[in-house]
Amino acid sequence: MNLEHMLKEVLVSEGAVCRFMEPMSSHTTFRIGGPAEAYVCPGNEEELGKVICLCREHDIPWSVLGNGSNLLVSDRGIKGVVIAMEGNWCYAGAEGSVIRAGAGELLGRVARVALDHCLTGMEFAAGIPGSVGGALVMNAGAYGSEIKNILKSARVMTNEGEVLELSVDELELGYRTSCIPGRGYTVLEASFQLEPGDGAAIEARMKELAARRREKQPLEYPSAGSTFKRPQGYFAGKLIEDAGLRGYGMGGARVSEKHCGFVINGGNATASDVMALCGHIRKTVLEQSGVELEMEVKRWGEF
Repeated sequence: MNLEHMLKEVLVSEGAVCRFMEPMSSHTTFRIGGPAEAYVCPGNEEELGKVICLCREHDIPWSVLGNGSNLLVSDRGIKGVVIAMEGNWCYAGAEGSVIRAGAGELLGRVARVALDHCLTGMEFAAGIPGSVGGALVMNAGAYGSEIKNILKSARVMTNEGEVLELSVDELELGYRTSCIPGRGYTVLEASFQLEPGDGAAIEARMKELAARRREKQPLEYPSAGSTFKRPQGYFAGKLIEDAGLRGYGMGGARVSEKHCGFVINGGNATASDVMALCGHIRKTVLEQSGVELEMEVKRWGEF
């Protein structure tokens, strides 16, 4: 039985999605990427477990996709199964001062739920373009705070289909890291512990941070956010600017003139363009400052 038949036998619930040779450029904020061999969205936890077990038993590679906001997919596409956490995985609701949110829900929408219930602590996340699951994987952060500071617990699924409830400590959240990818976990849901606050003050803070983002980040162009991790004692954008690379381009990819820490899709950029540009940036910065930049953007497929 081929992959298509196996997946269609498993994905039978309402809300389940199963497509083939799906262009990943439609599912990343970079707007770049070749086709996924199979693109699926399980309708519930049971189906998710079955898809993961099917892939494991038949030695089929699989990847879990959130909002695609910190991701570069190869021009050749990606083999195996992309499991998209969309549809039924997108929800958020408050229970007292705790917000429960599905892995596929956008952080901005969760922050809006917090605002609607006058809960403070999540203002920093309102403008982060990622999903809840992706935010846990990367311990997303901005403006002096990070997911680790507000996370209460998370429900994850192991590669064997077992569901675990993990504490913040058990997730081993660090600077843009967690134990989730290394242990093969798939995030199902997160609970955020917030505090009662003043609705007007919360909204004002969100508007202030949104204005700062619009002013300093190239939101008008497709990108994957900050391209490089912050080196110890430095800022990646400043190192890139000091190396004379503001606005520098290769193919359709270029360094943002507004914020040098962003590589943007300036028009019809390919993944190869982005990787060539990032390689040039790393080489030039190392030569100029002696600092080796590490990419923050995840890469799928062959480069």
